[in-house]
Amino acid sequence: MKNIEDIIRNNKEFFDSGEPSDGHFERFQRKLEIRCETLAVKRSIVPYLLKAAVVTLLVTLSSLWTWEHFLRPDRDRMSLSDVSPQYREVENYYAHQVNLMESELSSIDINGNASQKKMLLGELRSMDSVYVQLQKDLKANPSDERIINAMIEHYQTKVEVMSYIVDQLKAIRNENLNDTDHEKASI
Repeated sequence: MKNIEDIIRNNKEFFDSGEPSDGHFERFQRKLEIRCETLAVKRSIVPYLLKAAVVTLLVTLSSLWTWEHFLRPDRDRMSLSDVSPQYREVENYYAHQVNLMESELSSIDINGNASQKKMLLGELRSMDSVYVQLQKDLKANPSDERIINAMIEHYQTKVEVMSYIVDQLKAIRNENLNDTDHEKASI
């Protein structure tokens, strides 16, 4: 390394005599500016995109964590479909029957008395609270046949009760229609 320094010092006049060609400094300055601009653009975009990706990732992960630990409605419950595929079919069948009965109940007009209809739907929801408790019990004891049978019996009972209510409401509606028809005929 000292040899090179010595050579440069000893031949200083040779190195100082040469000048770069005309326009060299301008061309060099232009190249530096272009290079600094592209690096500045690259440097400004990359951190912005990286920050956006990190924020998106953090929001997604925190949302998933919040859902898993606080908002998931059935984390302490277990349904029949979680036990076996056969029970899944049973649960799907009864859930479909209950949905049909609920839609039929909501379509029947109870003499324009909304409070009675509201009370009836409230009673049916209270039946569901029993089922929720059975789901919690099943979560605690997944292989207990008594709980599984109680859940199936609950569905059966709910369908029977709803069917009975629908039949009674239809009979009342038909009687009211017949009475109205008789009144119109007598006028």
